[in-house]
Amino acid sequence: MTHCNKPPPYVIKCRAAVAYDFKKPFVVEEIEVAPPKAHEIRVKVCASGICHTDDHALGGGMASLNFPVVLGHEGAGVVESVGEGVFKVQPGDHVILLCSPMCMKCKACLHEESNFCEKNDVGKNVGLMLDKTTRFSIKGKMIHNFMSTSTFTEYTVVDEFAICRIDKAAPFDQVCLVGCGFSTGFGTVLNTAKVKPGSTCVVFGLGGIGMSAVMACKIAGATKIIGVDINPTKFNKAKELGCTECVNPDDHSKPIHEVITEMTDGGADYGFECIGKVDVMASMIQSTNYSFGSACIIGVPKSTDRISLDVMWLLTGRKVQGAFLGDYKAPLDFPGIVSDMLAGKIDLDPLVSWRLPLEKINEGFDLMRNGKTIRTVLMMPKK
Repeated sequence: MTHCNKPPPYVIKCRAAVAYDFKKPFVVEEIEVAPPKAHEIRVKVCASGICHTDDHALGGGMASLNFPVVLGHEGAGVVESVGEGVFKVQPGDHVILLCSPMCMKCKACLHEESNFCEKNDVGKNVGLMLDKTTRFSIKGKMIHNFMSTSTFTEYTVVDEFAICRIDKAAPFDQVCLVGCGFSTGFGTVLNTAKVKPGSTCVVFGLGGIGMSAVMACKIAGATKIIGVDINPTKFNKAKELGCTECVNPDDHSKPIHEVITEMTDGGADYGFECIGKVDVMASMIQSTNYSFGSACIIGVPKSTDRISLDVMWLLTGRKVQGAFLGDYKAPLDFPGIVSDMLAGKIDLDPLVSWRLPLEKINEGFDLMRNGKTIRTVLMMPKK
């Protein structure tokens, strides 16, 4: 990283993993990161998780994605500089970047049961700051950002509402997962489904989100936690984190929802889909009890995918719902999660399978695509 020998504000030149088109490898190269404008914050990214949503975007699941773009949305780092009018953080503060930011002023933010701000770029994929410009460029050409964050870079700039300050004692390689994967799985169990003690749960997909859901089911007091995945190499770790048993659909001749229904004497109390495939969502719904089951969709499907529901799945009493970021109001709730980490109430270290430098980002994506990791974290240089 280099910058001109001037006091702030100055342009920072740093490395970033740039995506130039769908299904193409990342190119790690030098970009320019402009200084923050009013109500913006420039952050030195210290760690970034590789999430399936990034691969979902790169693979064409977000048809409106604009290129070139710096992906990544699960990051933590240190405030490098702030723009005019920023008072919530100052240089040197440690922060989590918020892929689902909240202005705390709009109708959605102020609703007690909502965490999806009207200014959120999720689903819109504009890839710009709130002022409709970007702070990234390469050789004079603009680069788009992603989910209000862009964490596959040594430095990023975010709008003030896309950040929250955290305790400086928290390790970046773990706390970055709070920005998406961990909070999504963990919070959906506790905040959305509100799993009760003594209940039965089934979790489809044992990646970072699914494993986080398993951890929360155990904390909630579920007595039977069934993990479902076609990759049996994940089963030992799932059982360490809380699964009482694991099932591979490929090992059975009958539909997996029938298997789960038999294992749970009529269907699980709670089901969680953590993959983003509509056929798995349908299986998960049918795996819950037909009368009182609660089915939660967490995974993000392709923007063109549609799920077909038999209305009788619902008329008998099932509840089907979705959640984003575990229904956490991120600016308010994330510091508390970090405090619980530091107090030893939750342990995120088992979720991190690999720690890689930025230049090995394509290797990190291969590990995820081949099911060889729960979460891979990209570690940025300390200086």
